[in-house]
Amino acid sequence: MKILALEYQLPSADPDLLEAYQAAQTRRLMELTRKGIVREIYTRAEQRESVLMLECLTPQEAHDVLQALPLVQAGLVAFEVIPLAPYDGFSRLVG
Repeated sequence: MKILALEYQLPSADPDLLEAYQAAQTRRLMELTRKGIVREIYTRAEQRESVLMLECLTPQEAHDVLQALPLVQAGLVAFEVIPLAPYDGFSRLVG
C-alpha cells in the first residue's frame, strides 16, 4: 500500500535540536530507502518539511516506521499519514 507522509515541525521544536538530530534522521531514511519502505522523498517548496512516499502493508505499519525516526523520537516533528488508493475516476467516466 502506498502511504503519503507529511512531516510537520512541532511548535515546541528547538531549531538547534533539529540540526543536532539531522544526521541521524538522514541515515535512518537512507536505511529505509534501501529496504524499499521509503520510495520517494521530497521537501515542500514553501517550507523545510519533508514529504515521504512509503510502501507499507498498512497505515499502522507506516505510522510505526515514522514513529521510530530520530526527529520524531526527540519530539521535534510528527507526520500525517495518508493512505492512498488507485485512482478510480476513469472507471466512473468510461464505465
